[in-house]
Amino acid sequence: MNNYPHPLIAREGWPFLAIAVAVAVLASYFCAAWSIPLWIIALFVLQFFRDPPRPVPQDENAVLSPADGRIVKVERTRDEYLQRDAIKVSVFMNVFNVHSNRSPVDGTVQQLWYNPGKFVNADLDKASTENERNAVWLKTADGQDVTSVQVAGLIARRILCYVKAGDVLARGQRYGFIRFGSRVDVYLPLTATVKVAIGDKVSATTTILAVLAES
Repeated sequence: MNNYPHPLIAREGWPFLAIAVAVAVLASYFCAAWSIPLWIIALFVLQFFRDPPRPVPQDENAVLSPADGRIVKVERTRDEYLQRDAIKVSVFMNVFNVHSNRSPVDGTVQQLWYNPGKFVNADLDKASTENERNAVWLKTADGQDVTSVQVAGLIARRILCYVKAGDVLARGQRYGFIRFGSRVDVYLPLTATVKVAIGDKVSATTTILAVLAES
């Protein structure tokens, strides 16, 4: 279980940042002018792997955004994992967004599904069904089901997920990471009330995507 205190820089990025800084320092030693592009790359790596702490809304029925980014889809569709009709809310992350993934609800992990696939642009609808992806099925204390799906993108080549069936997650708890541009799809019960619209910019944990109906 990956539940460590937020270090501001995600540990997934430490090797990349170390290499980028080492190469830039080495280049600076030999020629400062040549090192400028390398320092720009190091700064990009630093901003990509930032992992700031986030305040958690107190509404127990709130479904929180699992990622930073932009809403690209809000629709009624089929949840292929639980074989149910559901509301899908999709968050697209570009390379300038924080890429840590957080749990959208308080819940227990019921099952996980990993599907290998393509790496088309995660902004496209077909990314949800054709790209490499990892789905986590969460069940809340009152028995409501939420499916959170990490989807690889055009540049993303690594989906990291640190939970297993039986783990209990708290809203906003970090459970995974996707490297270099991607998407997260959240499938909700049809009774949920969506609070975002296509085009909205959202922040992981702090933005409420929807509110679950009281059971």
